[in-house]
Amino acid sequence: MTDLTELGVKAIRDGVAAGTFTAREVAEAFNANVAAANELNAFIVATPEKALEAADKVDADRAAGKELGKMAGVPIGMKDLFATRGVQTSAASHILEGFSPEYESSVSQKLWDAGAGMLGKLNLDQFAMGSSNETSYFGNVISPWRSKGSNAPLAPGGSSGGSSAAIAARLCPAATGTDTGGSIRQPAAFTGICGIKPTYGRCSRWGIVAFASSLDQAGPMARSVEDCAIMLEAMAGFDPKDSTSLDLPVPNWSELLDADLKGKKIGIPHEYRMEGTDEEILASWDQGIAWLKDAGAEVVDISLPHTKYALPAYYIVAPAEASSNLARYDGVRYGLRELPEGANLQDMYAATRAAGFGDEVKRRILIGTYVLSAGFYDAYYTQAMKVRTLIARDFEKAWAQCDLVLAPTTPTASFPLGDKLDDPLAMYLNDVFSVPASLAGLPAMSVPAGVNKDGLPLGLQLIGRAFEEQEVLNAGLAIQQRAGFSAKPEKWW
Repeated sequence: MTDLTELGVKAIRDGVAAGTFTAREVAEAFNANVAAANELNAFIVATPEKALEAADKVDADRAAGKELGKMAGVPIGMKDLFATRGVQTSAASHILEGFSPEYESSVSQKLWDAGAGMLGKLNLDQFAMGSSNETSYFGNVISPWRSKGSNAPLAPGGSSGGSSAAIAARLCPAATGTDTGGSIRQPAAFTGICGIKPTYGRCSRWGIVAFASSLDQAGPMARSVEDCAIMLEAMAGFDPKDSTSLDLPVPNWSELLDADLKGKKIGIPHEYRMEGTDEEILASWDQGIAWLKDAGAEVVDISLPHTKYALPAYYIVAPAEASSNLARYDGVRYGLRELPEGANLQDMYAATRAAGFGDEVKRRILIGTYVLSAGFYDAYYTQAMKVRTLIARDFEKAWAQCDLVLAPTTPTASFPLGDKLDDPLAMYLNDVFSVPASLAGLPAMSVPAGVNKDGLPLGLQLIGRAFEEQEVLNAGLAIQQRAGFSAKPEKWW
């Protein structure tokens, strides 16, 4: 029989619908893989019973002749930033350890309604702050990949590193991610999978633990472009509970997929050829250009002149919003409470936050509070917001010349854990290619393009106009078909 854990979203859904295998058999196979992969530390909480419960419902619905949902029979991993009723939701932070919500996030509810089941809550950088999954209170995730001739543990990317590692290691066929400055795309590139950040507002943020509210966006991660399209259809849609939610119909992206790019223009921004970018990344970018030309697209040079200011602007805007959002964690209503003997209310706040937040979260709260403080607000935050507007304007001007932008996803392939932990600036530079699309609220996707000389995956990024996820997915499919990426990590865990 086929190894069910090698199948993707579409293959599982269609196989269950056809009766080739049952949803319960699929759930059991993935539950077994999750249970056997503790070394990867991809899951904070495993929920095998939830996966089986959802599978049994799908099997019963099929037996009764009922119509099945878009994700029927597909067990998925849920990033531990999405509130799940009755299951710990910690954002990988000590301050929320043991917090079990009485409500379900809008995105996860949509997925359950579409027939998906939950294998568990996936590890991440604490409060989604990080690029290597080393800031989690529950220990870092280890990538299933290894460099040729080395056993050094590698970073799975961040913040959605648990999601990327679990998919690459066949612990789940797909998972949710969130992307604030590249947290879906960068881990996808590091682990040889696909991930798309849709237009800001496509997926509801209600019930997702907030990091930077004007940037956070949920999206799917899976092993193929088609699987991402199917899952995004289930996740997206208007939500009156989210004031930034787009009141637009959800297209049938998966059915409209088309790798023929005739008549499309692909922009190549010369500002993205940055000093310090790995030569093999630049070579894969050139290869991507050739693939898109082969798909019928015309390639044009474009300029995005404010690109060099994107990273500094992001690391002012995002921490500012984080310092505001994280003020709610104070030890009063839920989560951790540290109450030293004889302490007053102020002492409790200080002790709880000192014990509950990790170093990276504290660093960003301090930066954010500083740039919002009197005397510095105009010098930093106001200036950063002006730069953000200029970056969005750069893209608007570019759309007069092209339909899509092709760029690398990351400046390097995955790196050994610990390599950049003591240098926050080096870590922040991981996001240099992904942050501009986030600041502009545009849809962007990472697709695997091949492996480097060490056998590690490299990703290519496609950025599209607002609301044009279809064009991004189509170009991603064109690259996927030509790259023929089939590499997978050798099992060592």
